[in-house]
Amino acid sequence: MDSALNLACVTQSKTHVPSALDDIVEKAANTERLTPDEALMLAQKADIHVLGRLALHRRTALHGQNAYFVFNQHLNYTNICQNACRFCAFSRRVGDKDGYTMTVDEAVQHVRSRKDEPVREIHIVGGLNPELPYQYYLDLVSAVKQARPLASVKAFTAVEVVFLAERGGISPRRVLADLRKAGLDALPGGGAEVFAPALRARLCPEKVSGQQWLDIHALAHELGIPSNATMLFGHIETWADRLEHLLALRELQDRTEGFLCFIPLPYQPHHNDLGAKGPDGLDTMRMLAISRIFLDNVRHLKAYWIMTGIKAAQMGLWYGADDLDGTIVEERIGHAAGANTPKGMTREQIVQVISQAGFQPVERNSHFEAVKPAQPSST
Repeated sequence: MDSALNLACVTQSKTHVPSALDDIVEKAANTERLTPDEALMLAQKADIHVLGRLALHRRTALHGQNAYFVFNQHLNYTNICQNACRFCAFSRRVGDKDGYTMTVDEAVQHVRSRKDEPVREIHIVGGLNPELPYQYYLDLVSAVKQARPLASVKAFTAVEVVFLAERGGISPRRVLADLRKAGLDALPGGGAEVFAPALRARLCPEKVSGQQWLDIHALAHELGIPSNATMLFGHIETWADRLEHLLALRELQDRTEGFLCFIPLPYQPHHNDLGAKGPDGLDTMRMLAISRIFLDNVRHLKAYWIMTGIKAAQMGLWYGADDLDGTIVEERIGHAAGANTPKGMTREQIVQVISQAGFQPVERNSHFEAVKPAQPSST
């Protein structure tokens, strides 16, 4: 065990009899791969400070003091959705007075509204709108890419890809190939929720299965499209459900190496039908730490400040996270469920947030490559 960690003095005294938990702590400190049962014991039994030190040890080995962010812009093109996920406060049905759908031109205007800012990534997700034709999505990606040719387009969850395949009467492979040709650079990780079938039946029965989500991301990786991965936590799931989810991601990453980042998303408890209370700060830190320790083959771990809150995201950097997402500009989905955070931050603000937490801000692109701070553009 790394002497710098000195975890033995945290977990045991001179009179302490070594336990199975101590063995797992030592194994984690040596950066050995944990089994799901070992990780489950660590998650449920280990002191929160021990978890933090283990996660920080792994984070530091990977990234030193660097903490990453991207200058990005979110584009939620429609809130009309044929699904009715129990945790969602964003979606509306066709005909609802507060439902909306952007035309391609309106979406482009939304992107161009930030033309003087050095946006490096456009993040596009929305509802499953049954009134939109397949060609809309290709035109949307193409038009956004044309409007911001130097920015990456990270668009459409696996759930949306399956929906597009059904709408177009074609295979998911064809959808991904068409989107890539139109300008798609990466897939976001949304729609994963929790993979356990019994939970999905309660949370989002209309949504694709966990296995379908994994299959779409495997296919994207095969086609050279990298992606993120997520998990919604802090609602009705157990730690065993969480570890089952992380194991499925780890096994897929072993095969494809296509995941760029893992993002644990804390459930937002307001304005939806689920009625769960959401995770507290300790649970969020424990989730980040276990993710960093167990998900050993995904290089980046995000503390998504929109859903954790800025202060918790800062603390998350000490519990294994190395990325805070980005400027975002205007986020709608988490805020519809009651996220009590700003809808965006300036570059200067996010740099300050990272610096105040004791880390080195590093601006990145969608592929987590460090970049020099871009200058505002007038084009």
